[in-house]
Amino acid sequence: MYWEEIEDKILLHTPSGFSFSKNLHYLSRSTNECLFLIQDNKIRKAVSLETCTPLIEISECEDQILTIEFLNHTRPENKSSREELVAYIIEWFDLNVDLREFYQLASGDPILSHAIKKFEGLRIMGIPDLFEAMAWGILGQQINLTYAYTLKRRLVETFGRTVRFEGHDYWLFPTPDAIANLTVQDLSGLKMTVKKCEYLIEVANLIHNGVLTKQMLLETNDVKKAEKILTQIRGIGPWTANYVLMRCLRFTSAFPIDDVGLHNAIKQANGSQTKPTKSEIMLLAQNWKGWEAYATFYLWRLLY
Repeated sequence: MYWEEIEDKILLHTPSGFSFSKNLHYLSRSTNECLFLIQDNKIRKAVSLETCTPLIEISECEDQILTIEFLNHTRPENKSSREELVAYIIEWFDLNVDLREFYQLASGDPILSHAIKKFEGLRIMGIPDLFEAMAWGILGQQINLTYAYTLKRRLVETFGRTVRFEGHDYWLFPTPDAIANLTVQDLSGLKMTVKKCEYLIEVANLIHNGVLTKQMLLETNDVKKAEKILTQIRGIGPWTANYVLMRCLRFTSAFPIDDVGLHNAIKQANGSQTKPTKSEIMLLAQNWKGWEAYATFYLWRLLY
């Protein structure tokens, strides 16, 4: 991925067909988002790097080129930190994946063809941090999306840290070490189930102690092996595991087949009166092989 520095800005050249506006529209789906701010076709976010926390604003300066500006004098002096930041943005927007094969198979698929026409240029917006991805998966279990965002805001604003600029707080997701030594009672103010509190603390401990790492999961180079590692963790079932494999590990073949939203989206795309059975979904998904994550993401997009 080609990028260059001009004065204090970074210009990031995106792949052909990438749509910044479609991705911003997806990120705007909740008014209760606390980890970034979208205004005037620009997105502001504080990013926690190894040695610093820059506050950035991303906009599209011309077709296929993103401008990254540093706010509040937070431009890292060290080039390696700026490289780390660009790598984060590339991963966040999933810019390294070539979607031509997916679009080709989807264009002839009766379920996906409408979704890709409507949302072409959309990427699976990622959650590069493993703890954040797993925590978001845990928070979202068996509740609607609106309440999941409420729980996330409570967690972030209680245990995260913030960068304040122009009267706005730009929050950073809590680190594993901020959660690892807490008790269920410490999390009681979040008003989520005791089980979710326990799962969150246990996952924080595994990551904090190095028992579970993103690199470990990536090195399996196999979606089923990575899923097995995750599902051995208490509170992480197949749905949560595949959600993490989609959004954080970037396995394009991750497939949360039991997801209710996926079932509803297929029902809608089919114009059916009933939700599909699991065996029916497996049959449909034969044409999506290797791209199940993107098929799921595009179908989810039909719902909102």
